[in-house]
Amino acid sequence: MIDHGIALPHHRLHVVPAVVALASPAWQRDVWLDPDQHEGLDYTVHVLFDDFCDADDPLPWLGQSLRTMEEVELMASLGTAYGVVQDAVGADARDEEYLASPGWPAVVTAAARLAQVLVANDHVALGELHEAGFRRPLGAESASPEPEEGAR
Repeated sequence: MIDHGIALPHHRLHVVPAVVALASPAWQRDVWLDPDQHEGLDYTVHVLFDDFCDADDPLPWLGQSLRTMEEVELMASLGTAYGVVQDAVGADARDEEYLASPGWPAVVTAAARLAQVLVANDHVALGELHEAGFRRPLGAESASPEPEEGAR
């Protein structure tokens, strides 16, 4: 795996949860279909297609909010699966209509595979930071270095 790193980690903080939401039918039913909740499919679509990535053309996001070519390819698959459903139900359809579409399970499956890879790649990147000596969140003040033996 070649990890291109990411120039826009704050973008990825939106992309990963959006993909996880698409991978979770329970979340979709419990949150998106609850009128008291503010998150819905529209928000998720804006994250993945407009604001922090472009699932229809994810290659330019490699090194920005996507780490690997595998992520790019899986994001493109998700974009294709979503596009099939959107074409079937119409762009202005309600969330309920998307979730009831016969093509929706393909969206969930594509999102689940992508979510697995996104999270696994983030864990690898985090492990590499840890191995490189980063023990605190980036940007946080580091702890005082240990005093050398005999120095006090």
